[in-house]
Order: sequence, then structure tokens, then C-alpha cells
Amino acid sequence: MSTEPRGKTHIDIYDRPTREAWAQRFGVSEERLRKAVTMVGSRITSVAAYLDRSAT
Repeated sequence: MSTEPRGKTHIDIYDRPTREAWAQRFGVSEERLRKAVTMVGSRITSVAAYLDRSAT
């Protein structure tokens, strides 16, 4: 159900379907995903690390 093409490295936070898909994938709200992107940028690996760190 991924809306992301293979090889994509960044989250397009302005595209609603993409944002919803990533929020669901990370198990967070869209608002929390937006905050993560604001804090660390849109690179998927950076967002994943931030969400993992902030979950503990």
C-alpha cells in the first residue's frame, strides 16, 4: 500500500496521501510526523531516528 516509489529518500510532507501513509507507517499522528520533519528535516532515515528517540 506504499505511495512511495522505490529509492525515495525524503517525505513530501505537503502531499496529503504521502503524509498519511508515512504517519501510518511510523505509527504516529500526522501532527507528530510534521513536528518530526520540522525538527530534523524530511529525510526518511532522520525522521525514523527522531521518532524512535522521542518515543522513549
